Amino acid sequence: MAIIDAQVHIWRKGIGTPPHLTTPYLAEDAIRDMDAAGIDGAILHPPASWDPDSNEQAVETVTAYPGRFAILANPPLDQPNSPDLVADWKERPGVLGYRFYFNKPYNCAWPTDGTIDWLWPAAEQAQTPLALLAGDWLPLLGEIAERHPDLKLIVDHMGALRGAKGDAAFPNMNELIALSRYPNVAVKLTGGPFYADDAYPFKSLHKHYRVMYEAFGPNRLFWGTDITKMPCSWQQCVDHFQTINWIPDADKKLIMGDALCTWLGWER
Repeated sequence: MAIIDAQVHIWRKGIGTPPHLTTPYLAEDAIRDMDAAGIDGAILHPPASWDPDSNEQAVETVTAYPGRFAILANPPLDQPNSPDLVADWKERPGVLGYRFYFNKPYNCAWPTDGTIDWLWPAAEQAQTPLALLAGDWLPLLGEIAERHPDLKLIVDHMGALRGAKGDAAFPNMNELIALSRYPNVAVKLTGGPFYADDAYPFKSLHKHYRVMYEAFGPNRLFWGTDITKMPCSWQQCVDHFQTINWIPDADKKLIMGDALCTWLGWER
């Protein structure tokens, strides 16, 4: 079974936004920790909000460690040439799509106030999947998915409520499950232990995983960690999911790597 982590940040400078590590986490750190936990590959999400050079670092990392990393890049969306970047950046080594988050005062309204309405057709035309921190606007994501059926969309972190724990972290589960009707929408099962209100092996998450599994199936669920903010080791992140006994092994193989690679077109 190839184990591919759907979300990892690396950075050289800047201060990571808590609860992430505040000190740099380098490619060499990720390789060391991945090898220790048996992680075969990872999708890099450049944290450009605290390290503006992290997109370039990700490209360097893909080149230095062939087959171990691919990238969901984070080009700027507020520049005059931003629409061109959506098409151009996919030619960068390792870039398979883009990941955007709108959790700052200056950009939190962009998805809903029309500022980035140009992004959806541009990404669809460029055939670049998008991963989005969209827990606050899931119904709108459904409208986008319906209008742009050839645009692959990924909901980050299960649409969970940032900072909440236990059942309180999943207030939008019904809205998330409603998106399963769109075949171009998938879900990242990233950050699970961060949202758990119990200790390893985080069995409190199982009922939420089951609801998503029954709705989206194994081909549209992508396991991952967001390791630099996890309350546990990478190995425990792997083991807590692999030991779920109601998911068949063949489906675990999809969720823990194969389905993500297929969705993004990563031919490792």
